[in-house]
Amino acid sequence: MFRAAVPVLRAARMATKSHAWASPVNRAPQRLFLQSLARFHGHLHTPKPGEELKITFISKDGSLQTFEVAEGDNILDIAQAHNLEMEGACGGLCACLTCHVIVDPEFYDEIPEPDDDENDMLDLAFGLTETSRLGCQVVMTKELDGIRIALPAMTRNLQLKDFS
Repeated sequence: MFRAAVPVLRAARMATKSHAWASPVNRAPQRLFLQSLARFHGHLHTPKPGEELKITFISKDGSLQTFEVAEGDNILDIAQAHNLEMEGACGGLCACLTCHVIVDPEFYDEIPEPDDDENDMLDLAFGLTETSRLGCQVVMTKELDGIRIALPAMTRNLQLKDFS
């Protein structure tokens, strides 16, 4: 996803420089990209009575915090909604490592396999384990009720400028 966003941002920057920004055709890709962050990231669903799922976060100091969440919420949004220390610098686009989490091995096989983009990012993670995932990519399901998520001691924030 991130790779697809770079040409859009580059095109938007060039359009502004050439005064072509007045054309709706040139502005549409930029507008869609920016709306996707607001529309899909940071929104938690309210669990229906009797359908609450439990998630427990293990912080860096070992303390436990348990929350009731709805099916369909991702771990990054849950952590941020409860003011846990998880940055999510890319806005949930699987383009950074700031939502790196360690999943309880008991629940790891219940989560769909990571895609190539997530695996590529995880290869760069500090403190990578066999049950490491990006919180933005793990969506709560009934099978994950009771899951325990450990926050790693450190995360690495790689940005686009690190590769140019």
